[in-house]
Amino acid sequence: MWRNVFGILLAYLCYLFGLLSISAEAASPTAPAAARWLYAINQAAADRGSVSIYDIEAGHRLVKTIGTVPNVGDVRGVAVGAATGKLFVAYQDVSGVGMVYCLNVYDDTILWNRAVSPGVDRLAINPDGQLLYVPTWEGGSADYINVLDANTGDVVGKVHFSSRSHDTLYPLSGPIFQETKAEDGRGHYLYLIDPASYAVSRVGPYSGILGPYAVDGTSNYSVNNVTNLWGMQVANLQTAQIVTASIPDHPPGDAGLLHGIGWTPDETQIWQNSSAGDPQVYIWDMRNPMIPVLKDRLTLRSGRGSHWLTFDIKGDYGYIAPNKKSADGTEIFDARTHTSVGMIGSSEDMIEIDFVNGRISQVGDQYGIGRR
Repeated sequence: MWRNVFGILLAYLCYLFGLLSISAEAASPTAPAAARWLYAINQAAADRGSVSIYDIEAGHRLVKTIGTVPNVGDVRGVAVGAATGKLFVAYQDVSGVGMVYCLNVYDDTILWNRAVSPGVDRLAINPDGQLLYVPTWEGGSADYINVLDANTGDVVGKVHFSSRSHDTLYPLSGPIFQETKAEDGRGHYLYLIDPASYAVSRVGPYSGILGPYAVDGTSNYSVNNVTNLWGMQVANLQTAQIVTASIPDHPPGDAGLLHGIGWTPDETQIWQNSSAGDPQVYIWDMRNPMIPVLKDRLTLRSGRGSHWLTFDIKGDYGYIAPNKKSADGTEIFDARTHTSVGMIGSSEDMIEIDFVNGRISQVGDQYGIGRR
């Protein structure tokens, strides 16, 4: 009898232990063994600044949403250090103060949240994950970008070149790229910063002030949105030659600034957002980068315009973000067939993180950059 009682008690204890183990596993925020996850910083008012994670291989199923920091007024950019497992978000708080927060990808905790004077904009990170390059905001008067220690958020350097610094990009092949909204002529150039010496060179002038841009996988070509142009300009970064590609049969009125542009990872196409009121996305054939040919036009489900775009690492999907701070969803397109295949929550600051054996194996980019 006692043997039977002992057996029943042992079985019950094993059952309880199993429940506790399952509960602990469910609560664990640790990284998966293998996955391709899209980290999207939410921009709709209800959850602005939080991070929603989508499983790319499972039809962009929502995995979880991570609460981050309070009082996010405007999300300005995202970057990830693959070597360190840290994700960084630049934002303005509700009072307009420029901030950056750091999230540990492996346990979903906020490591630091710092004000960065005099402001922030779309930031970039160096390959070893130790330095952040943070613009001082497109509306600001400071003539430099800040260099931050990624471990602490401390400012450790400055790179001087122009006021109104905006989008910073550190692509796979380098160097650091920078544009500015300056109206004194400096905004007509794309700037290249040597990451070792911080020496600054530039390409241009372009026909207007530069907006969003992207480079190919070898940093030989840059595609650029430019003010007052229904189309784009393409620069050969080795020769400084610039060509203009114009959109035929574009919507009436002034172009303003088309916003959002990117290479498909195989570099055969450029996708380009239209104006804030035009629900089209223009697709250019780039087999000869200096002779772009308009190939296709997509129409967004929302019937409204878009503000940013990027791609997954493999080039399976294009992500078209709605107008800034909109509650409209971010639309997912099959990058090869150009068909709409789904929606995720409203985000223009998205980056893929891949895991193998529970560790980061590679990361994407908030920009649509070439990977050939």
